Amino acid sequence: MLADNDPRTSAVDEIRDWSKDYVRRHPVRSMETLGRQVIMGGRAIRYLVADVFAWRFPFKEFVDQAAFMVKVSLIPTVAVALPISATLSIQFGLLAGQVGASSLAGAASGLAVIRQTAPLVTAVLLAAAVGSAICSDLGARTIREEVDAMEVMGVSVLHRLVVPRLAAGILVALALTGFSCFVGFLAGYLFNVYVQDGTQGSFMATFSSFATAGDLYLAMVKAVVFGAIVTIVACEKGLNTKGGPGGVANSVNATVVASMILLMVVNVGFTEMYTVLFPRTTL
Repeated sequence: MLADNDPRTSAVDEIRDWSKDYVRRHPVRSMETLGRQVIMGGRAIRYLVADVFAWRFPFKEFVDQAAFMVKVSLIPTVAVALPISATLSIQFGLLAGQVGASSLAGAASGLAVIRQTAPLVTAVLLAAAVGSAICSDLGARTIREEVDAMEVMGVSVLHRLVVPRLAAGILVALALTGFSCFVGFLAGYLFNVYVQDGTQGSFMATFSSFATAGDLYLAMVKAVVFGAIVTIVACEKGLNTKGGPGGVANSVNATVVASMILLMVVNVGFTEMYTVLFPRTTL
């Protein structure tokens, strides 16, 4: 037993008290943050629709943000999609060969790229590159009190800053997901045919037999949701930055971590819902 005046006793007590306080307050703060993000997302989507129909949409800001997002995320997305697609082709080719179904490697790798790899790789790269950039930009404006000045002048921050970024994030996510599907499928095809000694006809035939338009629709729906999640999380974290330049760094780190977790959870939910609602009757 430790004595009451032992310094180790006070250290243990402090650690225990901090742990209890953290466990007690962290779930509350997490739910508050999630609530702010849901509210901001709902208002931003409503304002986006209203601005488009009322011809008040800030088109120039939207174009600038979309061009910036493409510039910072296009090359990293392709650089990540290529090796992942090649890895999937290797694994599915080996597995298909072990069970005597080498001709099905094309269908397996192609479906994996369209259903999972393309939208998820795009979303992860958007969270890492685009989300961090959006958060740092809005966080810097917040600590310089530019956001407060806009509110004082009667300029809506949601209309001016969040809505064009949300629209740009969704559009860029759609475009990059489609491009990732093409790049990933092409990489898997080339690797299977020229490295694993597969045949061109069996690859294309099995893929066209098992792939459906619903797989591409699922990827596009995922892209829209993932793009909205990344943009909303980044905007919420940036607009609620506190603590000076160090707070901006903390907000950027929190943006990337929170976006990754939400993306993975939502991806699992989408996959399970699609499997239940549209089951495969045959292989």
